[in-house]
Amino acid sequence: MSKQGRAARCCPKIGMRNLKTSLAAALCALVYYFFDRSPAFACIGAIFGMGSDLEQSKLHGGNRLFGTMIGGLLGMALFRVYLIFYPEGGRSLLLVPLVFIGTVLLIILCQFFWVGGVQPGGVVLCILLFNTPVDSYVSYALNRIFDTAIGVLAALAVNSMFPGGFTFEWMERLYGRFTKACEKGMGHLSED
Repeated sequence: MSKQGRAARCCPKIGMRNLKTSLAAALCALVYYFFDRSPAFACIGAIFGMGSDLEQSKLHGGNRLFGTMIGGLLGMALFRVYLIFYPEGGRSLLLVPLVFIGTVLLIILCQFFWVGGVQPGGVVLCILLFNTPVDSYVSYALNRIFDTAIGVLAALAVNSMFPGGFTFEWMERLYGRFTKACEKGMGHLSED
């Protein structure tokens, strides 16, 4: 491997997308702090919703938000069917065909409404079917949709304020110095 290749691996670049993603997640955590509510899913929505520019954020955020909405609503409906047969919940073989039917329906619904929503929708669907208590499946799904929407909105807002290509000049200088120091430190490896 060349000296420059080793230096690049040694010194990862902290770019604008990194900073925007971090800012959007921190913004969610700050807002949720004042409401005494867990910011976890909002922060996840912000991280998944951030793109390199506003258009990419709309795509990534849309995937996350619409997938969560479709998977959450579908999961609530299927879990309700499950509770008709097993009102106390628990493990049952009925969950096997329900997850099969749910996944087929999820993919079909996402083809109609938002193609990129299958993966995030599948996550919510499976959590609802296999890992949500009987008494909280509706609130879990609705809270998950709400929190994801907040996170995606935070990502869109931050990306609107700091469009793609916007950089901090001082960070580029600092990165240049860091890379040179890293290359200098890695130079001894090629002499061995």
